[in-house]
Amino acid sequence: MEKNFIIAGFGGQGVLLAGTILANSFMLSGKNVTWYPCYGAEMRGGTVNCEIVVSDTEVSSVHKQDTDYALVLNQQSFDKFVQRVKSGGTIVANSTLVAKTEPRADIKYVFAPMGDLANELGTSKVTNMVALGVLASVVDVVDTEYLALGFEKVMGEKKKDLLQLNKKALEVWGNTI
Repeated sequence: MEKNFIIAGFGGQGVLLAGTILANSFMLSGKNVTWYPCYGAEMRGGTVNCEIVVSDTEVSSVHKQDTDYALVLNQQSFDKFVQRVKSGGTIVANSTLVAKTEPRADIKYVFAPMGDLANELGTSKVTNMVALGVLASVVDVVDTEYLALGFEKVMGEKKKDLLQLNKKALEVWGNTI
């Protein structure tokens, strides 16, 4: 089993952090994984994305032409990456910033108000973790327990006080459906 993911948004939304946490959660669950970031020179506010490839065996390549899953946090990323989703794949979109449109009939769409759910938790800074929680509810390869462990590993002792809030963010979507 080899699956590839794209996480995309604008700088400042925590896209690369979400990708790092996802990649680490895969490693912690015993999978082989690669993580490949891509961002413009402008950083905050500019387009940012990363690709994660996970496999039970050795990962065949880092950069894939098409993706099984796209997790997009803004309209620009939706417009750009909807065409890269494989036929039969899934795009998971932040409906707080993405219009609910389905330009292709051969893929699955999941729209969730990730930004609104993060704001209900008290801060938009956890939108990326809400997004990972939504992804986990859609994809069997991702588990919220390992995502929480991935957060702990990536953030370390320095940010341990943020763990409970981020765990809530991972679970908020599952509590609404």
